[in-house]
Amino acid sequence: MDSLSHIDEKGRVRMVDVTDKHVTVRRAVAQGMVRMHPVTFERIIQNRIDKGNVLETARIAGVMAAKKTADLIPMCHPLNITHVRIDFQPDESSHSITIQCEVRLSGPTGVEMEALTAVSVAALTIYDMCKAIDREMTISDIFLLEKEGGKSGKFHRPNNSTE
Repeated sequence: MDSLSHIDEKGRVRMVDVTDKHVTVRRAVAQGMVRMHPVTFERIIQNRIDKGNVLETARIAGVMAAKKTADLIPMCHPLNITHVRIDFQPDESSHSITIQCEVRLSGPTGVEMEALTAVSVAALTIYDMCKAIDREMTISDIFLLEKEGGKSGKFHRPNNSTE
């Protein structure tokens, strides 16, 4: 495992200096899941939640979160993100919605944290919009699926699983 780049030689926290890093196309894909009661699931899919369209609101919240990641995570760099895509895969058999986010840019540092933040906030938005009818929803399995670009190159989670 590599050393921690956010710690200096005296053990102090620092923002990594990316000034001299090469600008490359960076891409990251993260995923998460929200599980819920069957009635909640059906109401989301049928767009029958009183607060409005849950998945479209969560999509907007996720995009906004990706762009605000540096405001939330202390050592993240403010980035000029050029693309954010958030997709939802409802699964009727498990009454769950899988959230997947892809973030892209050309820059000196990666976008893994932006993709993970977007998935997290999209999941929290689903919870917020449905909590009046289902306080037992579970947000889980948030992880990085893929990343590309930079010195470390490509990462693909084996079998796209959490194992």
